[in-house]
Amino acid sequence: MEKFIFIAFLDVMLASLLMFQPIICSSNFTDQVALLHFKSAIKIDPTNTIKGGNWTAEANFCEWIGVICSNCKQRVTALDLSHMGLHGRLSPYLGNLSFLASLDLRNNSFYGTILIEISHLRRLKKLVLEDNQFAGNIPPNLAWCQNLEVMSLMMNRLTGSIPREFGTFPKLQKLYLGSNDLRGQIPSFLGNISTLQSIALFNASLTGSIPLALFNRSLTNVVLMDNYLSGSLPSDLCYRWHDIQILALSGNQFSGLPLEMLTQCKELLMLVLSDNRFQGTIPREIDSLPKLRNLHLDGNNFTGTIPQTIGNMSSLRKLSLSDNQIGGDIPSEIGKLVNLNSMILQHNLLTGEVPQEIFNISSLQLLSLMDNSLSGSLPSSCELSPPNLEILLLSQNSFGGNIPQYISNFTSLTIFNAWGNQLSGPIPMSLGNLKKLKGFLVGSNQLTGEPYDSELGFLSALSNCQSLQSLDLGENPLRGSIPKSIKNFSNSLQILVAQAAQIRGRIPEEMGFLKRLTLLALSSNNLVGNIPLSIGGLESLQRLYLDNNHLEGPLPDEICYLTSLAELVIWQNRILGSIPNCIGNLSNLQKFLISSNNMTSVIPVSLWSLQQLIFLNASLNSFNGGLPLEIGKMRAMNSIDFSWNRLTGTIPSSIEELESLACLNLSRNSFQGSIPQSIGNLKGLDFLDLSYNELSGTIPKSMEGLPYLQNLNLSFNKLSGEIPNGGLFGNFSALSFIGNEALCGNAIFQVPHCKVNGKKSSRDKQLHLLYIMVPIVPAVLLVLVICLLRKRGNTGKKAPVSVENPLRIDHPIISYRELCSATNNFSESNLLGTGNFSSVYKGTLANGIEVAVKVLNLHIEGTLKSFDAECEVFRKIRHRNLVKVISTCTNADMRALVLQYLPNGSLEKWLYSNNYNLA
Repeated sequence: MEKFIFIAFLDVMLASLLMFQPIICSSNFTDQVALLHFKSAIKIDPTNTIKGGNWTAEANFCEWIGVICSNCKQRVTALDLSHMGLHGRLSPYLGNLSFLASLDLRNNSFYGTILIEISHLRRLKKLVLEDNQFAGNIPPNLAWCQNLEVMSLMMNRLTGSIPREFGTFPKLQKLYLGSNDLRGQIPSFLGNISTLQSIALFNASLTGSIPLALFNRSLTNVVLMDNYLSGSLPSDLCYRWHDIQILALSGNQFSGLPLEMLTQCKELLMLVLSDNRFQGTIPREIDSLPKLRNLHLDGNNFTGTIPQTIGNMSSLRKLSLSDNQIGGDIPSEIGKLVNLNSMILQHNLLTGEVPQEIFNISSLQLLSLMDNSLSGSLPSSCELSPPNLEILLLSQNSFGGNIPQYISNFTSLTIFNAWGNQLSGPIPMSLGNLKKLKGFLVGSNQLTGEPYDSELGFLSALSNCQSLQSLDLGENPLRGSIPKSIKNFSNSLQILVAQAAQIRGRIPEEMGFLKRLTLLALSSNNLVGNIPLSIGGLESLQRLYLDNNHLEGPLPDEICYLTSLAELVIWQNRILGSIPNCIGNLSNLQKFLISSNNMTSVIPVSLWSLQQLIFLNASLNSFNGGLPLEIGKMRAMNSIDFSWNRLTGTIPSSIEELESLACLNLSRNSFQGSIPQSIGNLKGLDFLDLSYNELSGTIPKSMEGLPYLQNLNLSFNKLSGEIPNGGLFGNFSALSFIGNEALCGNAIFQVPHCKVNGKKSSRDKQLHLLYIMVPIVPAVLLVLVICLLRKRGNTGKKAPVSVENPLRIDHPIISYRELCSATNNFSESNLLGTGNFSSVYKGTLANGIEVAVKVLNLHIEGTLKSFDAECEVFRKIRHRNLVKVISTCTNADMRALVLQYLPNGSLEKWLYSNNYNLA
């Protein structure tokens, strides 16, 4: 009996122990092995969550971070490792997680192809692999996952077409494939998915129209932005998509679609039609969309006015009507939009005054009215103080009057841009109360400093804005000096622009405290005295403009401490002495303009080591000595101007190594010897002036091979012999050989014909008789010579034409190394497209800004000319439909334009945020 009791007790104890032991059968052991293989394939785990966390064989895998198991069978049903920054490949063992219903690996750096083993997961309902680096084609086998309800593969590097098999999904509700290089058309078989509710195919290089089959499904979210889609939409769209909530078609070529038609889509939350070809007017019935939160109609051809009924759209949060042809007044009814946080009306034809009611919208964060025809003074009520207004853009209008004092009540303001208006009066001292202010841009107005104050006191007040980064005061009659308090900007200020602002006095030594300054533009003022030695403290400076002032003294050696400097412009001053020998330390220098000063001495050898230099203008000085062979090292050089100096010696033959040279001006010096034959190798040369020297010998026949040469002046030298004529000289826009008595050639060159066998040719005799019989011809030629001499004389009294671009405050210096890093060494995966002369790559700069990098193929004839022409066009033309130029990058082996990238934006805010949920 006791033995029986003991055995029974032992059985109970064993059963109890088993109840508390992890049950690991062969099935869930398979899950554990699969997860461990997944872990081993991860190369980088920045948060050490997986590689260094609890993913160990000793711990129950159902308790591992990111792993969710079923309660009864202890099998893995969900794996969520999103937003962990993991880097590596996917393990094919993932296909063994047979109970997996949800796989979410978004926002990591997984690469390689998408595993076909995922198609073994027949219970899978949710597959989210977005925002990784997967490449290759989309596996058609994914259609085997017949229980899939959500598939998101967007923001990868996938190529090819959407598999035809995807049309067989029986339960799929959400299909997100955007931001891949899919190309082709939207396949009509997607209309076979009867359960489909949301589709996102943005930024996928798709063409054609939206297939009619898709209109047969009651879709709620349609996001097709940033493709090449075209055509028009059906007039009964709201009937077909009667539950549509998000319609995002921006960045395509759609046309038609009267807005009146869309007023029947009563469930619309977001309507994004930006950057298409839509026309018409905004209908009064727009207020029949009671739930609409976002209305984006910018970048189209809409006309008419803003209807007053827009004030009834109480749910509206974002309103963007920019870049259209909408005119008339801004209706005061907009002030009723109490939930509005963004109003963008820029680049239109709006007139009249700004309604005061707009500034009473307490939720408003962004207000952009720039580039219209608005006038009048800004609202004068002292009670205006929108607590959330962060960005106020009023530039390029006709606003007058003073800057209202109440601006200082906008306590959240970060950007105030009123550039290019008619504002007057003193800049308010109270602006110093704006503690969050980052940009204060009021250039091109009629603003002044405080009356009767010799210093610009408002600068001292603004120095209390500890976040201020950009300050544009240019082209205002400020009439004061820079105060010593400028040093208080040392922790924040990056851009200081105050050209043509009637600033007087000296540059204070305290300017050297601005360690973060990248651009200092004080051109065309009344500055006097020496350039302060403290200038060397501007360690981040990239552009320095001190031209057209009354500065004197030498160029200090401390300028050489500015190792990030790319543009140094000090022409039209009274600078004395020589170029510092340390100038070679400025290895990033691209533009060096020191013309119209009183500089002397020999040009230092170190100058020729600046291999990034593109523009060099040292004209109208008193430099002496010669040009050494080392000039050939400046392979990126585009323009050289040493005219009106005292240079001697010969023109070095190494000049042929300046393959990018387009402009060479060595006139008004004392160069001797012959024009080197090697000058004919400068295939991109457009402008050549060697006049008023002592050059001798013949004109090199190699110059006939300069296809782009348009301006040639060899006058007043000692050249002799026949002027070569290969049929190209007839295309010149300016050509002069006068003052060379021993030259001969075609009559169009205004020189005598060359003798044949010691006798005058019959043509010479005919011309001689013609000159005797028609004396008016030489009279005309004499007048032309006098005009040319008078014009040449006048150039001595004028500053040379600067080759620099107009000043911009928003073009950062971007090196070749940065572009390599941004584009993954210009990898094919970053390639956006190719053309006859160039390729365009997508890149991301170190500061996170996405750009498009246009790289020219220098091996194709005409590329340099194409590059120069494109730069000239971008320099002279500004239009809202032209892509904006961020910067250029030029060296001996490369020409590149860094352009604004038209981003697709992240759909994550539409798919997973509370405000823009696609679900």
